[in-house]
Amino acid sequence: MKRGHRRTATGACVSTVTASLLVSAGVFAGVGAGGTGTASAEQRDRGEVALGAYVDYGSAGPRRMAELSRWLGGTKLKVGHTYLPGDVWGGIEGNVDFLDDWARWRKGAKDRMFVLNVPMLERNEARVPDHAVRRLLRAGADGQFDQHFRTLAQRLVDLGVPDTVVVLGWEMNGVTYTHRCGPDPAAWKAYWQRIVAAMRSVPGQSFRFDFAPNRGKDAIAWTECYPGDDVVDIIGMDSYDQAPGRTFEEQASAPYGLRDQVAFAREHGKEISYPEWGLFRNGDNPEYMRGMLDWIEKHEPLYQTITDYCPHGVWQCDDNPKSSGVFRRELSGKPTVPPVPSVPPVPSVPPVPAPKPAEPTATPSPDPTPTPKPTPKPSEPVVPPPVPKPTPKPDEPSPRPTE
Repeated sequence: MKRGHRRTATGACVSTVTASLLVSAGVFAGVGAGGTGTASAEQRDRGEVALGAYVDYGSAGPRRMAELSRWLGGTKLKVGHTYLPGDVWGGIEGNVDFLDDWARWRKGAKDRMFVLNVPMLERNEARVPDHAVRRLLRAGADGQFDQHFRTLAQRLVDLGVPDTVVVLGWEMNGVTYTHRCGPDPAAWKAYWQRIVAAMRSVPGQSFRFDFAPNRGKDAIAWTECYPGDDVVDIIGMDSYDQAPGRTFEEQASAPYGLRDQVAFAREHGKEISYPEWGLFRNGDNPEYMRGMLDWIEKHEPLYQTITDYCPHGVWQCDDNPKSSGVFRRELSGKPTVPPVPSVPPVPSVPPVPAPKPAEPTATPSPDPTPTPKPTPKPSEPVVPPPVPKPTPKPDEPSPRPTE
């Protein structure tokens, strides 16, 4: 999404799909409204959603994670999120310096999670036409690009992050990216399967693969792109405050929206996630912010990472003060980074008193006049300086693709 990302509204291309058609097609059959695709108790503690944010793709990202944590009153941020560039294959192979910085951040604590969006094709934002996309997807399905993903997997293992969550080919149901599914869904699914097989073939890996479409139907129903339970670990969704749906409830209930995501994940025995979410078409919308945070608390995704830059964000973007206040109140101080416990003092052993010699009779002397002690002034409380918000960096433009 980053580096000159263009996001399009999805409302214009959404067709009406009735619940009866969905059930008759077997897409969400057997899953009641309000069901959840959450993790089991054996996988993680109930009620704990790993929290993070996208704050910068590069080396500034880990530092800003610490600053955001302080802004939230010490809330522990467990999820670091970044994107590989999709301009050339070298970027998709992980040949970028900032991957080292994020790997160091991940290894800074055992309970951290590293989420990495990985494009499936180079020239990923170059407006490649459908006929060319179709040809590339078929080449990928034939195994022509396997080595690029083996190289990436080896790079991640060598960096010490073999448990990376890979958000592969995100928003495949849209029209923005070259790795979109619409031009040839069968080839797209076969290509995803090849990529997962290639990355899992690298010794030492323990990757999890996150299938994360746009909310809504967009250019194609995302269920038509689902590549299979054996090659997907998480059912994610990118859900910004935009159509389809005007209110949050409409966004959740629209076809191929949040309710359908949760139901689909439950039917397939998968966890859910929200790799990208935030404000958008409706501006500073605290009702959306409350709705999304309540949804996350209720349905307990594996992780959630808000997109924190304008117009989507709440910390690095000053355009959304009402939503920022909601986000900060709801997420401040839970759970916090535990303080280092103080060591209790060791009690000293009282000395054994020496025998007292007989005291001689002293000549009494007049009592001295005591010198009055000044009354101590109470010390002024030290007020810590406020944590400054970083000046957001403008998105870097995508490199011009080579012809």
